[in-house]
Amino acid sequence: MKELKTIILEQKDRIGYLTLNRPDVFNAINQKLIDEVKYALETVNNDEEIKILIITGAGKGFQAGADIRELSTMTPIAILRWNEGVLRNNAMIEKLRQPVIAAINGLAMGGGLELALACSLRIAVEGAKLALPEVKLGIIPGTGGTQRLPRLIGKGMAYELLLTGKTITAEEALKIGLVNKVVPRGEAIKAAEDLAREIMANGPFAVEMCKDAVEIGMDLPLEQAIQYSQKNCITCFSTEDMKEGTSAFLEKRKADFKGK
Repeated sequence: MKELKTIILEQKDRIGYLTLNRPDVFNAINQKLIDEVKYALETVNNDEEIKILIITGAGKGFQAGADIRELSTMTPIAILRWNEGVLRNNAMIEKLRQPVIAAINGLAMGGGLELALACSLRIAVEGAKLALPEVKLGIIPGTGGTQRLPRLIGKGMAYELLLTGKTITAEEALKIGLVNKVVPRGEAIKAAEDLAREIMANGPFAVEMCKDAVEIGMDLPLEQAIQYSQKNCITCFSTEDMKEGTSAFLEKRKADFKGK
């Protein structure tokens, strides 16, 4: 594994951990971080041992969006390429074989919240602040927030957050379905691990096929999406895990899935 400067990539008990590691600037996005996150996601996707990925931030925050200091020195075409890199990373998170859990340990602003929106599930600590405040700077969210947010919480509530740029707490985010769970400070990783183990208790191939059906189906008309998910479902019937799962159910025992 190559030396990493802006992130930490670890693996333990079949769980991958991607920690954004620029705590002095609330893990703000710069070009080096974009490149290293891309490398990390490719590494995780190709690692058969990793079943779940948890993304979190070092220090007191998850991610505070773009590194404005770096952006202020870039040309428009350089900014476009920079932004495309973030777009590709967020899309890669959605396309990973593994479910991805965002452990939001503090501030998640702008691109940081857009990163969390690309994850499968979101856990936030009490008092965490979340926002897409770009309109306050005379711009708009540029890495998927205007599209993923309404798909997650509905158009009306998304408009309110996008057009006002206001900041909400984790508790408010829970009420509108922006996060799945709120936990005490310092417990985001533990809660994410607990959720990861609950998911990993199920058939690995079935989990992968389910995630694929959801992500692909979101961009298809309903009838086509259902047809696509049916193919994934039928594919599961050809696996050893399906036989083990049904046998365990009939025999009233815990299934021992092998991912085959």
